[in-house]
Amino acid sequence: MLRTINIATLFYFIMRKYFVLITVLALGVFSFTMNNLRSISGSRKFIDSANFDFSVKPADNFYQYANGMWLKNNPIPPSESRWGSFSEIQEFNYQALHGLLDEYAAKQNKAGSIEQKVADFYKSGMDSATLEARGFQDIVPDIERINKITNINELLNELCQQQIEGGNPVIGFYADQDAKNSTKIVAQLWQAGIGMPNKDYYFKDDDRTRKIRDAYKTLFVTLFHLTGDGDSERKYEAVFALEKRLASACKAPVELRDPEANYNKYSIDGLTMLTPNLNWSMLLTKFNVSKQDSIIVGQPKYYEEVNRQLVETSIEDWKTYLIWHTIKGSAPYLSSAFVEANFEYSGKALSGQKAMKPRWKRVLQTVDGGLGEALGQLYVNKYFNAEAKTRMMGLVKNLQETFAEHIKALEWMSKPTKEKALGKLNSFMLKIGYPDKWRDYSSVKIVPNSYSLNLRAIGKFEYQRMIAKIGKPIDKTEWGMSPPTVNAYYNPGFNEIVFPAGILHFPFFEFNADDAINYGGIGAVIGHEMTHGFDDQGSQYDALGNLKTWWTDEDRAKFETLTQKVVKQFDAYTVLDSVHVNGSLTQGENIADLGGVSISYAAFQKTKQAKGSVLINGFTPNQRFFLSWAQVWRSNITDEAAALRINTDPHSPGLYRCNGPLTNFTPFYEAFGVKQGDAMWKPEADRIKIW
Repeated sequence: MLRTINIATLFYFIMRKYFVLITVLALGVFSFTMNNLRSISGSRKFIDSANFDFSVKPADNFYQYANGMWLKNNPIPPSESRWGSFSEIQEFNYQALHGLLDEYAAKQNKAGSIEQKVADFYKSGMDSATLEARGFQDIVPDIERINKITNINELLNELCQQQIEGGNPVIGFYADQDAKNSTKIVAQLWQAGIGMPNKDYYFKDDDRTRKIRDAYKTLFVTLFHLTGDGDSERKYEAVFALEKRLASACKAPVELRDPEANYNKYSIDGLTMLTPNLNWSMLLTKFNVSKQDSIIVGQPKYYEEVNRQLVETSIEDWKTYLIWHTIKGSAPYLSSAFVEANFEYSGKALSGQKAMKPRWKRVLQTVDGGLGEALGQLYVNKYFNAEAKTRMMGLVKNLQETFAEHIKALEWMSKPTKEKALGKLNSFMLKIGYPDKWRDYSSVKIVPNSYSLNLRAIGKFEYQRMIAKIGKPIDKTEWGMSPPTVNAYYNPGFNEIVFPAGILHFPFFEFNADDAINYGGIGAVIGHEMTHGFDDQGSQYDALGNLKTWWTDEDRAKFETLTQKVVKQFDAYTVLDSVHVNGSLTQGENIADLGGVSISYAAFQKTKQAKGSVLINGFTPNQRFFLSWAQVWRSNITDEAAALRINTDPHSPGLYRCNGPLTNFTPFYEAFGVKQGDAMWKPEADRIKIW
């Protein structure tokens, strides 16, 4: 991306360790203030039977029973690849942020203030006339510089220059917490190098994958033609061959889930011996991290292949490869011809979108990605409900106590491991709403009339901010998501659970709703994030955030026997044609979903509502809990987006996130009378219970 905004690549490396609950859904309503939301909540049916499909028994397909008519009446908008029930949260946030950006863009803001930076970044992206006039001129100096490369050393120098501007298509360098010494930030390497979603897209031979490869080629040819290069067909073959060789040395998504296998510590001399054509002393010096005596390499085989290709691939092909990644990464931020070509691939071919999002949404997303905590300050000042934080603290405390009770009662875990598990649970750090300490953007110069300059400034800023952490104490106040984000995460290095302000709305959280709604929604989210600390990955980190064994061997073996049952269950679910859920890729999220619903349900049982028997709209408290759980996951999705997510996303589709855990959960059977012969029934002995 405007190497310039290889900021997104940088964000990927920083964020790769977070176990995310929900991929953001772009969904929609009108522009509301917080008071509007409160007034609506007073009359809202938190469980609306108009959304049900009464032709389906809840015991056969609870997801369809609870959501069938909603799914029928809420088709996917042309500009989206999926559309789910909490669309109003994301769209409310979009509309709220849009209003703020328009408001500040119309003002004379104090120079250097966050208001000025956010407003001018937004204005520069909305200035379509200037972007059209400039075409691709903002990346011409990059292309000209790349074209002057004549040897490997000059190629490596170019990669260094790209690195300090916030990106690098070949070397996935970043600085982050040492997984085995959580008090230190250290230099690290991760696989990179490819332009399609993951290595499988270079090797699979099914119809869907071939069509995506064809669309990738079309994108290449179109973008090169737009820059006046008429030799794009031949150049594509050379670049694709290089990317395919790099892809062959990359790990697949399932392999990337193994923290131990992706922790390989080398001395600088040792890494140089492994990859002698990569001059690491020179590279790290130019990366401004020359004092490193060691580096953690996620996937050494990838760097061995890069080392090999520096010799076996011609300099001319390497130059074409770098120009390709410069143009491709920049395309969404150039003139409309480039934007539209990019959309044909990334929007239509990969995700099945029929139309682009409006410009203001695309620019808003870029502003949130680049100046997220500046924009977030404006958002929370106007839209965050402080009462929600207090309510959330109470929910978390209740769930934490309940989780502890579950751990103490486990039959498969020994006392020594239980004590350490409880120590980890009680050490959880909780973050709700927004950071206590805001990011300092004072060194970032943002102007109103150059999107390109702003993107470059942010890329450089993020890179310098990242490497400045090396050798300094860990800052545990730092957040990995901006406040308006509709999401949540568990970070094993900090042993923290984080809930941005953006997710604290219905159907996840509603201040005026009965407890069944909030426990079935945000309560299950809290339980989900807590369980991530004890899923197949998170369970490998101790209470201090270190990748360290704290289990007895016998307990670990029992745990893995249980988790493999979850893998097998989800492997059996069919999504499209012969495409199945990947139980290994999704096992962490599936474990967390099972833990989330069971722990939140047990916590709900302590409430006054659950102890009573008052019906609301004909449903018992326990039934409302499960109906709240179901409506969170309802979502329509294009076939293209579904296939993409099966290949790349560690989350199962909404249907299976809803039904899968419930087939293992006896209280659900009791609430809806599930009996032998019903589609969701399992013999009690086969129901999986982990946490």
